[in-house]
Amino acid sequence: MPSMAQENWSLDECIAYAITHNLELNSLAYNVASSKETHKQSIRNLLPGISGSTGYNIRYGRSVDPNNNDIVNTDFFSNSYSIGSSIDLFSGFQKLNSIKASRYIYKAVQEDALQQKYLLAFRVMSAFYDIRFYEGLVVIAKEQLTISDTNYVFVKKQLELGLKARADLYDAEAVLLTDKLAITQAENQLAAAKLVLIQAMNLENVTTIELRTSLAEIEKNKATAATVTDSVYATAQAFLPSIKSSKLRVEAAKKEVAIARGDLYPSISLSAGYGTGYYETSIDDITQEIIAFKDQIRDNGSSSIGLSMSIPISNRWSGRSQIKQRKIALAQADNDLKVQEQELFKLIQQLIQEKNALEIEYQQSLKKMEAQELSFSIAQKKYEKEMISALELYQAKVLYTTAKNENLQVKISLKVNESTVAFYNGLPVFKLN
Repeated sequence: MPSMAQENWSLDECIAYAITHNLELNSLAYNVASSKETHKQSIRNLLPGISGSTGYNIRYGRSVDPNNNDIVNTDFFSNSYSIGSSIDLFSGFQKLNSIKASRYIYKAVQEDALQQKYLLAFRVMSAFYDIRFYEGLVVIAKEQLTISDTNYVFVKKQLELGLKARADLYDAEAVLLTDKLAITQAENQLAAAKLVLIQAMNLENVTTIELRTSLAEIEKNKATAATVTDSVYATAQAFLPSIKSSKLRVEAAKKEVAIARGDLYPSISLSAGYGTGYYETSIDDITQEIIAFKDQIRDNGSSSIGLSMSIPISNRWSGRSQIKQRKIALAQADNDLKVQEQELFKLIQQLIQEKNALEIEYQQSLKKMEAQELSFSIAQKKYEKEMISALELYQAKVLYTTAKNENLQVKISLKVNESTVAFYNGLPVFKLN
């Protein structure tokens, strides 16, 4: 894991750091842990329930002797102990279905957490390439400033030789100042883009960040992926966490319906118990003394075992109403899954169309940039020979700068698009812990 004090960051390092330090993901981790414990408890519910009790009672006045049921008028105390256990033998398979339902929910919550990691990775990637774009703008602006500065020096010398008017120097100076302003604006946009990445990564005590991957490496390491919508959709549908989560919730909803149906079946349970006690009224017939505590505990012991059945006859139709509610929830979960699949197909369809368009735009913008560069070079030579005005040179320079900016923007957009399509096509775009 990279440290905050490191000199520069790669995209994978930015994503890894963001995932580790994101508080929202920490909250989802708690949800996963809670869901896991719920599933474990659903399994433990199959075990017998065991309970014990003890009591100490003092009776005053006329009362019934619990030892022999005689009516007595003396004060006395008694002490009782008992332990019991019960287990459900049959309850309409509700506990088994609860185990399955909680397992599906547990897996769904895990997929939800993974989906949020991917979404965070996309946000970090977008911020990462935004920085690269604005860094490119700064480079282009500085290149243009160098050209303007050279022109300014040239015009100044020509003015000293009496070959240029002072108005030409003012024009050259205005262009120079405009380019300086463009650098300042690009640097401000770059600083804002870096702040977005810093916040997405939850980096603390830093005000700027430097990236490792260069623009040249971005263009060289292009991700490759199939561009057939159905193929990409089939792949994404099989592994995308949001789709898997929706499918698991549908399965959980089916088990919830089965749980509700279990209320309509009879339930059978087995129970067993043991009890004993000590009574102050237990007198030895020979010695006329109270029988010793340990002897009473031994002699007063009693055991029990029982089998019971509960048959639902009428519960004001609430059982069947609950089944209907669970069926509605199942239909809703199934519809949510279809909505997710539909949105995924639309997204992939849009991404692939955008990818094809950007590839064409990139080639066209590349040719346009080369043409504008040649045009500006010719204009520069014409200006030096006083064949065109400073305004015409400036217009050629603006067109060249615009062409370079457009090419850079398309290049970055294409890279982000290619990475996104590659992700949905199952390629390892992100390295998640």
